[in-house]
Amino acid sequence: MTQDELKHQVALAAIDYIKTLIKPDSIIGVGTGSTANLFIDELAAVKDKFQGAVASSDASAERLKGHGIEVFDLNSVDEIVVYVDGADEANKSLCLIKGGGAALTQEKIVAQVAKQFVCIADESKAVEILGAFPLPVEVIPMARALVGREMVKLGGDPVWREGVVTDNGNQIIDVHGLKITNPEDLEAKINMIPGVVTNGLFAHRAADVLLLSTQEGVKTYSVMNTVSAEGNYF
Repeated sequence: MTQDELKHQVALAAIDYIKTLIKPDSIIGVGTGSTANLFIDELAAVKDKFQGAVASSDASAERLKGHGIEVFDLNSVDEIVVYVDGADEANKSLCLIKGGGAALTQEKIVAQVAKQFVCIADESKAVEILGAFPLPVEVIPMARALVGREMVKLGGDPVWREGVVTDNGNQIIDVHGLKITNPEDLEAKINMIPGVVTNGLFAHRAADVLLLSTQEGVKTYSVMNTVSAEGNYF
């Protein structure tokens, strides 16, 4: 299968997964990116089984609305039963790097509210050690140079993602060259730098479940690193 076919395979698996969780009054969280877009497209077929969605970006909100799915402001929602989103990298502890689509702040907020966070990804995103994918950091514009200097001190090579403005009106620095052996610690250190809105490490709020699309089918990993299919990718 091609990578696009793998992404479609896991999007379909995510629909099957959430069917066991949703009720007619359920609000679900929906992420951002190419795999999340495929999930949104498949979600249209079951839109009568839940009340609506909270989106992690303006782009995802518009895609949901295009399928006739009601989009709620997070401030008006008491509970999100499940949040489904992709990742740029995932390790065996289900810690993630996200933010390739520049929606990391909203993604982290929605994930925090959700009772269950389900990550959907293809096998190319599974890694032993996070950091091959540059770590996105959302920064207030006036702090971009300051944050960049601090990232150098942490061993990274920061590159401004020029021309990109987040839905929050901020900028993105992509930090290359990191070998992230302690994601929780690094996430906290970066978030303490003045001017950082948040960074793309999802370690303190890691995924609860990873649906990983492989050539042999979709494998399901939980926080206890159990696998529903035979074998273990990691």
